[in-house]
Amino acid sequence: MKEAISIKLLYISLAVLCIVSSETKIRSMAMKLFDAHCHLQDQRVVDKAPLLIHIANAAGVVYIAVDGITEKDWHLVKEMSDEFDSVIPNFGLHPWYVEGKSRSWFNTLKELLEANPSAAVGEIGLDKSPLAKGVDFGEQVEVFKKQLQLAKDLKRPASVHCLDAFPELLQIMKEIGPFPAGVILHSFQGSPEVVPQLTKLGSYFSFSGHLMPLKEDKARKIVKAVPLDRILLETDAPDALPINPIFLVPGNATLNQPANVHSVLTYVASLLELSKEELADISYKNALGVFSFQGSKIPLK
Repeated sequence: MKEAISIKLLYISLAVLCIVSSETKIRSMAMKLFDAHCHLQDQRVVDKAPLLIHIANAAGVVYIAVDGITEKDWHLVKEMSDEFDSVIPNFGLHPWYVEGKSRSWFNTLKELLEANPSAAVGEIGLDKSPLAKGVDFGEQVEVFKKQLQLAKDLKRPASVHCLDAFPELLQIMKEIGPFPAGVILHSFQGSPEVVPQLTKLGSYFSFSGHLMPLKEDKARKIVKAVPLDRILLETDAPDALPINPIFLVPGNATLNQPANVHSVLTYVASLLELSKEELADISYKNALGVFSFQGSKIPLK
């Protein structure tokens, strides 16, 4: 039954791809892309995740990093990874949810990562923005430090959320780092001035649709501050819907999906004055480098 459903979803996804794709878009989809950060376990899209994964794969998105955010969704990320070769699992406790953690959260996370060698660490981080209003920052710091140290000890990359807390992030990374396995600053919108210090510690910078509402000149300065060998692309789906999405989630046109990494590619390439093909190749190779750790689904070179 499960196999029949998967086949049905594949046919549906291919049909959707044909409907939404023009000849130009189909040519662009011959490029290989990597969605370096998203949340297909999110309750708004989890029932459509198989379809969205098939659509992304058909659109040339070879790998999709799916990041857990609480103890309650880690099992969903694992199940998705077990079913789909293209899904790279990430397990972590997001700063917004640190106050709801269980007493055993860290042991559970450590055991889960040790039992799943293909998993990276994420989403973890620090947030002093209004989005984290009411969440104790001291507790965020404590939880973040433990997870970042765990990522380093396990030699796995860590996907990091940081809003309005870059001084604290830098201090902690200097204390624990450097990070040869890499730290991914997801949906990066930080100041260009922090890029050199973060790069020296082993950071990569992932851009999503969150970059698009910024003034273009500001977005360009941020993107151009990042070395080309440190650029990644992501969707942060189901959030961060690009301004001009190629794909819409069936039943909810306000939500994002991994195939829209094409829209992010187009925008970031325009800011860098590169062709889409050039940036696709650069960002894909960068992502392969970050996620091809020992035990990863991605073959080691």
